[in-house]
Amino acid sequence: MDKLSKMVTEKPVVIFSKTGCCMSHSIKSFFSDLGVNTAVYELDEMLRTGREIETVLSNLGCNPTVPAVFIGGQMVGGESEVMSLHLQGALKPKLKTAGALWV
Repeated sequence: MDKLSKMVTEKPVVIFSKTGCCMSHSIKSFFSDLGVNTAVYELDEMLRTGREIETVLSNLGCNPTVPAVFIGGQMVGGESEVMSLHLQGALKPKLKTAGALWV
């Protein structure tokens, strides 16, 4: 979907979320605590477009579909993938490369 491709390149870190999802809340808080300014799209507040994006995310292999995190235009995955990168020490370098983290 062209719209998704455009959305994920608008900022260095893009999160697709739902307002009532606790995993989405924790991943947004995590990036905020790191000092990363993210673009967050709440799919449940996007009417028809949100459902279309959720279908595309599902087709890309996001299961569950939210949270879905993109860094530097590339899909990273959900909360467990982000936390795995963090524990391996690979998240911060990825954020620096994408221009999302300066220190």
